[in-house]
Amino acid sequence: MIASVNGRVAAVSPDGAVVEVGGVGLAVQCTPGTIARLTVGEQARLATSLVVREDSLTLYGFADDDERQLFELLQTANGVGPRLAQAVLAIHPPREVRRAVSMADVKALMQVPGIGKKGAERLILELRDRLGATTTDTQLDGPPLPGGAAPFTPVAPWRDQLTSALVGLGWSSREADTALAALAPVADEQQAATGRVDVAALLRQALQLLGRS
Repeated sequence: MIASVNGRVAAVSPDGAVVEVGGVGLAVQCTPGTIARLTVGEQARLATSLVVREDSLTLYGFADDDERQLFELLQTANGVGPRLAQAVLAIHPPREVRRAVSMADVKALMQVPGIGKKGAERLILELRDRLGATTTDTQLDGPPLPGGAAPFTPVAPWRDQLTSALVGLGWSSREADTALAALAPVADEQQAATGRVDVAALLRQALQLLGRS
């Protein structure tokens, strides 16, 4: 198992990155939040999980070991494969996933593309005892949320994530700002319709927009 990679970021794409380790470029699939933290030419460490299939070897990368462990734990639930597990972490940071499962927050889990009401209920049923309490996160991030409180905001706002990803892909800050201005109405529509912003979809649209300009 490849537990982590540490090396120079050779390339960044909407779905992942290439990290050079010992002269070998490793393709790593990442969430938009992780991609936003990477910059081409700079050193980076990613916790990783290797998924082996009969016809493929896919390396998934994460911002830290906790995120990787949760990725692997999610796949122990019936019907959850690596792509869906990664989609969960693309929408919610680890603490929010644990909160949603422990508090049976079906609506929060349904924000993930590919998870319906029955799927969310199954995740809660199967993972509640495996995930455990969120005491570690509470100690790190402050006092526990009061009953019924809304989930905290994800790690980075969509604007920051999208700007970092575009700059990491080689676009200038000015070009990134132009794309953000054009896509702001789309983000607002997504927020109003689903309660979340699909950063990965916005990144793809931004690349198409900048590629035409």
